Amino acid sequence: MTESTTVPTLTLNTGATIPQLGFGVFQVDPDETERIVADALEVGYRHIDTAAIYGNEEGVGRAIAKSGIPRDELFITTKLWNSDQGTESAHAAIDTSLEKLGLDYVDLYLIHWPTPEKGLYVETWKAMEEILASGKTRAIGVSNFLVEHLQHILDLGGTVPAVNQIELHPALQSLELTQFARQHGIEIEAWGPLGQGKYPLFEEDAVVAAAEAHGKSPAQVVLRWHIQNDNIVFPKSNSRERIQQNFEIFDFELTPEEVSAIDALERDGRVGAHPNEVN
Repeated sequence: MTESTTVPTLTLNTGATIPQLGFGVFQVDPDETERIVADALEVGYRHIDTAAIYGNEEGVGRAIAKSGIPRDELFITTKLWNSDQGTESAHAAIDTSLEKLGLDYVDLYLIHWPTPEKGLYVETWKAMEEILASGKTRAIGVSNFLVEHLQHILDLGGTVPAVNQIELHPALQSLELTQFARQHGIEIEAWGPLGQGKYPLFEEDAVVAAAEAHGKSPAQVVLRWHIQNDNIVFPKSNSRERIQQNFEIFDFELTPEEVSAIDALERDGRVGAHPNEVN
């Protein structure tokens, strides 16, 4: 499979569509980013997720430029880092990111963390609305926001975030948060979708059984579980072979029983930082 049309899309509250499977470049070496993103684009990924703090926006931009893929066939996300929260800083930050990416606009711009002790995310959201109006991004959203943070944004009565990108995998499904978001038209993006290797997810009976039943790897099964649960997901890998494998999740479907068995792995098992502790 190398056609982007094989990847299902979800419709954001802006009316734009977003590929449900993307490619993430968190912790990808800046010197390797161009090669790795080029591999992902060749495999068929059309949704790339980066961030200012990753330090690899330039590499993403070079891969995009050399790919020859029309801009309107790509969905590019980047994120505003914590130190750039605030009105003036946010406007400067998007300009810096666009310059590094070599793009006129991104498809989605996110506040990376709420950093509640700073108390700036509401002000920053107003700046994000200005950035949206300027055409420098096609949609705005948030990352790592909890219900209380989302509620403060919603209370403004302005633009509803298009997405909330959160840590989400079978051991941490954040059901209350995902339900709240979806009730308000906010799509859920899963970072760390495979648990970042920090617990033996691939040894869980529910995952192993489904992998054996479908002739797939445990990773493919978990990614398929995300897709069937309507999550937007972007696994990362430095390996061309693994990048390809992660893309090959649309030629099988988990049964409702298999999905339920993986759902049952929920145990509030956060492996990353808690959103209230990043400031």
